[in-house]
Amino acid sequence: MKRNINILLLVLSVMLTVGCADDFLDRTPTDAISAEAALSSPDNMMLVLNGLHRQMYAQSPLPDASWSRTGQSHFMPSLDAMGGIVIHTSPGNGWMRSDLQWQTHIRSDYSTPRNLWYQRYHFIASANSIINKVEEAGMVKDELMNNILGQAHAYRAWAYHQLVTTYAKGYLVSADPSTQPGVPLLFKTEAPYTSEPRASVQAIYDQIELDIDQAITYLKDASSPNNKSHISLNAAYGIKARIALSSGNWADAAESAELARQGYPLMDEAAYTSGFNTYDLSEVIWGGRVIDSETNYYAAYFYYLGTNFNGSQNRGNPKMINNAIYNALPATDYRTKLWLPLAPNTNASASNEQGGSSTTDPNYDNDDDFWAAWSNVVSTYKMTTGHHTHPYMSVKFLGKNGGTIDPDDVPYMRSSEMILIEAEAYAMQNMIPEAQTALALLGDERDSAFDEAQFDDQAKLMDQIKFQRHVELWGEGFGFHDKIRWDEALDQTGSGAASVLYQDGFKQPKASENPKWVWRIPQEEIDSNPNLTEDDQNKY
Repeated sequence: MKRNINILLLVLSVMLTVGCADDFLDRTPTDAISAEAALSSPDNMMLVLNGLHRQMYAQSPLPDASWSRTGQSHFMPSLDAMGGIVIHTSPGNGWMRSDLQWQTHIRSDYSTPRNLWYQRYHFIASANSIINKVEEAGMVKDELMNNILGQAHAYRAWAYHQLVTTYAKGYLVSADPSTQPGVPLLFKTEAPYTSEPRASVQAIYDQIELDIDQAITYLKDASSPNNKSHISLNAAYGIKARIALSSGNWADAAESAELARQGYPLMDEAAYTSGFNTYDLSEVIWGGRVIDSETNYYAAYFYYLGTNFNGSQNRGNPKMINNAIYNALPATDYRTKLWLPLAPNTNASASNEQGGSSTTDPNYDNDDDFWAAWSNVVSTYKMTTGHHTHPYMSVKFLGKNGGTIDPDDVPYMRSSEMILIEAEAYAMQNMIPEAQTALALLGDERDSAFDEAQFDDQAKLMDQIKFQRHVELWGEGFGFHDKIRWDEALDQTGSGAASVLYQDGFKQPKASENPKWVWRIPQEEIDSNPNLTEDDQNKY
C-alpha cells in the first residue's frame, strides 16, 4: 500500500519535528523526539508547534512530500503565478513552469498536489495530537497551555481551509456546499489510523469555524506569542477573516479583519520600499523568521521572488507584474517604485522574443543606453552581473544581502490584506460608506492623491478592491483563490505574459464553469485510503 494520510499519522506517532529550545526560531536547528516525550509537557508541546512554524517555510522531511515544494515558500508564488499575478518572463530553469502552465495541479501523480495535501495533513495530525493529549490527560489550562491550544486549533483551521479551498469547488461558486465533496475530516491520532471519506465542503467549513473560534477563545487568555512566527490572537482573527471572506460571511470577515490589524500600522514609503525581507516591518501580523541553520536555499521564498537572490530562478527569469495593472497605477502612488517598466530586456531567451539587445527591445535604440540601464539596475538593487533584467520586473522583494543566497523572512499576513478584506466585505454588503472608509485607510497611505469618493457604488468599489489586491498583495499568494472567490476567468492578454510560455495557463474559463480550478487529489491517497475510490477523484 502506498503512503497516505494513514501512514502520515503513523509517522507522527513515532516522530515529531520539533525544536530544541525556546529560542528555536532564532538560532537552533530542529530535531526529532518520540511522540510520548513531545506531548509530555507544555514546554515540549511548544516545541512541536515550533516544528510547524518551521514547516511553513522549510524543506519538508515528510515521506510523501518532496523538498522542492517547501510549504508556503513554494505555494505562495506558485498560486500567484497560476492566478496571473506573478508573471514569469522566461522558461528560466524550469522550476514552477508546469505550475503556471496549469499542468501540475490537474495531474494526480504530480508532486505539487501531493505536497500541499500531505503537508497540510501533517499540520492537522500534529494539531490533533496536541489537542487530544491535553483533553485525554486532563492537563491544566493555564496561560501557556491556552497559547498552545490556541495555536493548535488555529493551525488546524488554517490547514483545513487551505485544503478545502484547493481540492474542492469554491464555496461561493458551488450550487450547494452541503452536497459538494470536500476533503477527509480527521481527528484521531491513535491506532488503527484509519482515514475517512470526503466530507462535504460545508462540513469542513463548519469544523474550520469551530476551530478558529476556539483558537480565539484560548488566545484571548494566553501567554504572549514568542515572536511573529507564532500564531497570535491577531493572526487568529486574520485567519478567521480569510475563512469568512471565502464563504461569503461578510459581517464576520469585516469584524475579524478589523480586529486582526489592531496594533499593526501600515508601513510608510521608506519601509514599504525596503525589500519586504523582515517580519519586523510594522504591518506584518504573521510571518516566518528564517534562520541560517534552517534555510532552504534554492527552494526559498526569495529564491522565487527575491530580485537580487543569487539563484538561477531569479537570474534568468525576473518576475514582473501584469503590465496593464502597473500602467493603471497613478504616478502619485509610491508602489510604482516596486516595478521597473523600463528595465532593459537583456535575456535572449525571454519569452516575449524582445530580449538580448537594443535591436529587439523596443524601449531602447542603442546598446550603450541599453547596457547602461542594465548596469544601473544591477548596482542599485545589489544584483550580480549574472542577473538579467526585464521590463516591468519586480523589485518588491529584495534580500538584505543582495547577490547572495542568505535567508530572509517570509510574510504570511499583513494588516493591508486585512484592510482590503474589510473593504470587500463591506462592499459585498452594499455598505458603501463603510467600504470607502476602509479602502481609504490603504489608499491614502500609498497614494497622495487617492480619493475614495469616486468609488460610490458596489461595482466601482469591487473593481478598485480587486485592483488594490493585485498591486498590494503581489507575490503573497492570493491570486489563484481570489479568482475563484470572484468567479473570474483567467486571461493574460495584455499582461505581458507570453502565451508560448503559459500555454493552458494563459486563458481559463471561470471557476463556476471550469472544474480545472479544483486540484486533483494525490493518487497515493486514492490508492491507499480504503474510504476513497477513483469515483471520489475530482473530474475534468
